[in-house]
Amino acid sequence: MATVSELKFLSPILTPNTQPHHFPHTLKLKFYSKKTPFFSISLLPSKTQQWQKVLRPCLAAEVADFPPSSDDSEQNPEKVAAAAAQEKKDRRKAVRIAWEKLVRWSRSWRSKTRPDVLQRTQKVVVLGGGSFGTAMAVHVADRKAEMEVNMLVRDPQVCQSINENHFNCKYFPNHKLPDNLTATTDAKSALQGADFCLHAVPVQFTGSFLESIVDYVDPALPFISLSKGPSFASELMDKLPTAMVVASRDKKLVNEVQQLLTSERLRINTSSDVTGVEIAGALKNVLAIAAGIVEGMNLGNNSMAALVAQGCSEIRWLAKKMGAKSATLTGLSGTGDIMLTCFVSLSRNRTVGVRLGSGERLEDILSSMNQVAEGVATAGAVIALAQKYNVKMPVLTAVARIIDNELTPQAAVLELMSLPQVEEV
Repeated sequence: MATVSELKFLSPILTPNTQPHHFPHTLKLKFYSKKTPFFSISLLPSKTQQWQKVLRPCLAAEVADFPPSSDDSEQNPEKVAAAAAQEKKDRRKAVRIAWEKLVRWSRSWRSKTRPDVLQRTQKVVVLGGGSFGTAMAVHVADRKAEMEVNMLVRDPQVCQSINENHFNCKYFPNHKLPDNLTATTDAKSALQGADFCLHAVPVQFTGSFLESIVDYVDPALPFISLSKGPSFASELMDKLPTAMVVASRDKKLVNEVQQLLTSERLRINTSSDVTGVEIAGALKNVLAIAAGIVEGMNLGNNSMAALVAQGCSEIRWLAKKMGAKSATLTGLSGTGDIMLTCFVSLSRNRTVGVRLGSGERLEDILSSMNQVAEGVATAGAVIALAQKYNVKMPVLTAVARIIDNELTPQAAVLELMSLPQVEEV
């Protein structure tokens, strides 16, 4: 029968009024074999019955959760060690078997995938010469050396740099581009004969841009909007492992795009939830500005966690009202993209927020950037959708007000912290 006399063992289950250093008496604890799963308590002197009332129910509850092992005297150390070793061996074996099954399933699945889409694709056009358009153009060009990849850009200097030096002098001056990647400023020649079109023009310029090229677009040409999943162009250029989502209601098309883009370093998940992917992709940019503001104001990690959690709820409320699927919002284009955009310094939207939170003017921030932070233009449109679908979005609405220079970050924090205390939904 074992006796435990170490007082610290009991400290986690003492009540607030019975701190260990106030304990005036000797305490003996005993526990029996598996057949009797309760402690025996004796307190010396015995007149301190009030301590028994305090401790006995606590100990009984603890033992109910954690059944005691056999008495020490009944255990053979060698047998205990052998049993522990066998348990570890069995666990390692179970993990190995699970991994081997996963690998076999993966190889079997890949063996059934036909590369016919990549084989028959002769030309891909990329609309836009920015960082992500360039990164995707490079990725596609690397998939097949015989394929022509043509970028439609508006900057003649960038066009010349790509064609003559195989560098994008504005966005990737240190990354050499593949020989089968070329650029042009002529929409007609870029689109002529293309099998796929990757659209990488910033959202706020998309309408006017598409109007300018509509006369040269084959109605049958598949357009792929690069809303993507959690990914930064610089890491794609560095050939680091990346995952994205391609969404379409056309199952045949989505499978073709998956075959075209999937490689050893780029994983493409498919989805039929176009609304969910688009809404999550747009709203996370606004939330990233909010996260940056928290960082810029040095409000701490607690504030950051609370704000991003609230923002995720707001995105979910609106997206579901618009018909999005819950699985989409917790996948790559939802939670994945939010994590990347809100917490990583490479995020342009987060950078805008950090500088706003530090006290800079929005005009000065935007004029100093050579890339577009889409959350700035998206914020107002998001609030219009929230009003249309009758969804309250306090965090994202506050960002829109700050961007419109109608609310300071400090005032926004005070208002958000003063919102009614409600049940979490």
